[in-house]
Amino acid sequence: MTGVHSLLPDGLLTGAASGTEDLPRYLAEGGYGPLLSPDRLLGLIGTSGLRGRGGAGFPAAVKLRSVRDATGPPVVVANGEEGEPGSVKDRWLLRHRPHLVLDGLRLAAAVTGAARGWVYLSDGPAEQAVRRALAEWPHDLRVDVVRTEHTYVAGEETAVVRRIDGGPALPTAKPPRPFECGVGGAPTLVANVETLARIALIHTRPDAAAAAAVAGAHLVTLSGGTGGTAVLVEAPAGTHLKVLADLCGHGTAAAVLLGGLFGGLYGEGWTDLPLDHDRLIAAGGALGCGALHFLSPRDCPVAVATEAVAYLAAQSARQCGVCVSGTRALAGTLETVGCGEAGREAVEKLHRWSQQLPGRGACGLLDAAARTVGTLLTHFPDRVDAHRRIDCPDCDGDVPEDGRRFTAPVP
Repeated sequence: MTGVHSLLPDGLLTGAASGTEDLPRYLAEGGYGPLLSPDRLLGLIGTSGLRGRGGAGFPAAVKLRSVRDATGPPVVVANGEEGEPGSVKDRWLLRHRPHLVLDGLRLAAAVTGAARGWVYLSDGPAEQAVRRALAEWPHDLRVDVVRTEHTYVAGEETAVVRRIDGGPALPTAKPPRPFECGVGGAPTLVANVETLARIALIHTRPDAAAAAAVAGAHLVTLSGGTGGTAVLVEAPAGTHLKVLADLCGHGTAAAVLLGGLFGGLYGEGWTDLPLDHDRLIAAGGALGCGALHFLSPRDCPVAVATEAVAYLAAQSARQCGVCVSGTRALAGTLETVGCGEAGREAVEKLHRWSQQLPGRGACGLLDAAARTVGTLLTHFPDRVDAHRRIDCPDCDGDVPEDGRRFTAPVP
């Protein structure tokens, strides 16, 4: 099953079947409406509970306020570069709802006091849609488009700033963070395009209950198997993952890879997990960008984890020694487990590294690799142990590094 589906009566996926929105259509839907006062809009975003949709889930109002209160004229960036190979939501929004994203960028500029904005992306069709929308852009905010090469780390906020400033799309050490010193040295809001789209919807629904519903919903990319298909769904907060698996034909899945490659593997009990940042973190996982990859009973979790960590190691920016050596060690040792060549000491090393490495890189790539390994060991210890002793009937023995198992086209 492929396509775009909504479990909400109205939201980001409205009109999905009718192509890219143009200005008359967006205006007819209430877009680009008269501005609420910046303080009122910021307060509404805060009380709605909106969190960023780039992966970390940071409170959107706190980020906006930090940029607004920083020293110097700020700038705003719509970040549409989704590094997770299994996520399609940001590209879909830019291709089909560019005015909604640009409206959110306009509102973010109004809240922070910015007079300059950028849209940052790597997808060709998305760039074309955004440029068409900007050609009929009815506002004074100057907005430019910056296209980058697609990599796992290119969407990290300091990599975004570095690329817009003319450098490579690679993360930099923190502090300072972009809200302190970003594009051209200015305080910079780097906001995911779904975050901005939800700000635009909240602006048109200033009732507190409606705003909370908008803020709580998530765009999730659902996939399984070896890639090639995906279902993009908008679901309300708290939706159980089993509901989403049933929707895309993976209701018999034995496990799920959460948050793209960031949230780790979850086995028994995954059907009871809700679509909720805090509850997934409490369960040892993470929602991340909202990409969910379901594993059938015939998918070996050791093979899935091995491919995921190999892909992350290959995507390292090669800037942090601990990331280069850490991801290489995790990938290499996990591969020996997958190939049946590991002893007990190798598994012990993986346990130790998965606990010691998080938080030591300039971006989240090393954390993703460590969490994948740690959750594999936690949720599938019997499968890991079996790989050390017998051939796994569900593995083909190859460990690709291109992430093709997790990659899906934009519906």
